[in-house]
Amino acid sequence: MASKGGKDGYYRNDLEKSSLKTPQSVDRVKRNSGDPYWSRKESRMWTGALLVGTCLLYCARSTMPICAATMSESFGWSKKQSGIILSSFFWGYCMTQVLGGHLSDKLGGERVILLSAVTWGLITTITPLSVHVTSHPLTLISFLRFLMGLFQGVHFPALASLFSQRVRESERAFTCSVVGCGSQFGTLVMGGAGSLLLEWYGWETVFYFAGFLTVLWGYCVCAYLLKNKEKGLTFEELEKSFSPSSVTHVNWKQFFKKAPVWAVIIAQVSVASTAFTLFSWMPTFFKERFPDAKGWVFNVVPWVVAIPAAVFSGFLSDYLISKGYKTVWVRKVMQVFGMGVSSLFVLGLGQTDTYWQAILFASLAVGLQTFNHSGVTVNVQDLAPSCAGLLFGVANTGGALLGVIWVYLSGYFIETTGSWDPMFLLVVVVNIIGLLIFTEFAKSERMDTEVVQV
Repeated sequence: MASKGGKDGYYRNDLEKSSLKTPQSVDRVKRNSGDPYWSRKESRMWTGALLVGTCLLYCARSTMPICAATMSESFGWSKKQSGIILSSFFWGYCMTQVLGGHLSDKLGGERVILLSAVTWGLITTITPLSVHVTSHPLTLISFLRFLMGLFQGVHFPALASLFSQRVRESERAFTCSVVGCGSQFGTLVMGGAGSLLLEWYGWETVFYFAGFLTVLWGYCVCAYLLKNKEKGLTFEELEKSFSPSSVTHVNWKQFFKKAPVWAVIIAQVSVASTAFTLFSWMPTFFKERFPDAKGWVFNVVPWVVAIPAAVFSGFLSDYLISKGYKTVWVRKVMQVFGMGVSSLFVLGLGQTDTYWQAILFASLAVGLQTFNHSGVTVNVQDLAPSCAGLLFGVANTGGALLGVIWVYLSGYFIETTGSWDPMFLLVVVVNIIGLLIFTEFAKSERMDTEVVQV
């Protein structure tokens, strides 16, 4: 029978074994004189909160893709102009990835996520109001989408940093998958509620809905989860995070010469850019290919499938590793499903002429893509736990840049060829290239061991 405090003893022993894995862990232990990782209760609370936060992130992000067709009719936008608005988000998104990761590594991902969320929540809320104060709505909405991209760009690098510091290695795949499925859950919520709001009350209400819920979420996190000293961010702290005395120096020249680092970067670039492309154009594809279909069906069903798929992939990944399978092998298997098998259904989606077959292919493609959360996403933390936020930011910057190009080019190809096939083929080719490189060169050993404090 375990003695009283046995569970606490377990955590203390676990800390002795693992708390010195990263410089951030050492610093946090020195500051707090305690376990750097979340307790089970804290882990459940934060996992739930971050799941909701990621859900709202995608609710706000998907407002424009869902409303694009309706707004194009109202304002007389062409496919190319719609592509400009949809891609403007990613121009902002790619600019703050590295910065967000660095700030999270130094100041804590919780604070970066909260402050950015409140800001892009407010931007979402004011978007419909701004249309009535200008004679050039295309320009203003493109600018607001750019600003939203700036503030949403820090979210996933901050998550990578936060999980590397606060979640035990044996639980990271499951935690990443659960929080990551917030992207599918958010698209599901907006696909259902947003489609109904769009149909019943107009496109403006879709933006109000997502923006208000985000600001409310920020208030709840600030009031009930953050400690008082974490509720704000001062200029002094920002200055300190960039001062030489606080920067952890990695031998970047040697770091970026390593094949596993480039394997994870290229894989993440492929995953992110193709996901952005599908996310941006899939609602329009269904609306044009099947004009009589209800929007809430094709905007909901694929994401209903994706949520349990994401949770299952995280559970399966941690389970296989606990049974003795090599970590790198598990990561590669997850990517084979996330990038390889899913691409088969993406390719089939462009060839189908029946509505329910298209729904089936879209659901399987989106569901299998969630396996990436247990593959490349966690592999970033395997390779560089001391600078996971920054490394993920570098990789996701590349994904966002290509996302800008793919989204715009897709609109151009669709309009000039009159076919959706080039867009789907582009997604498949990019995914296969990324998968081949990842399966050949990926590793799970740390690559950031040459670290010094100055």
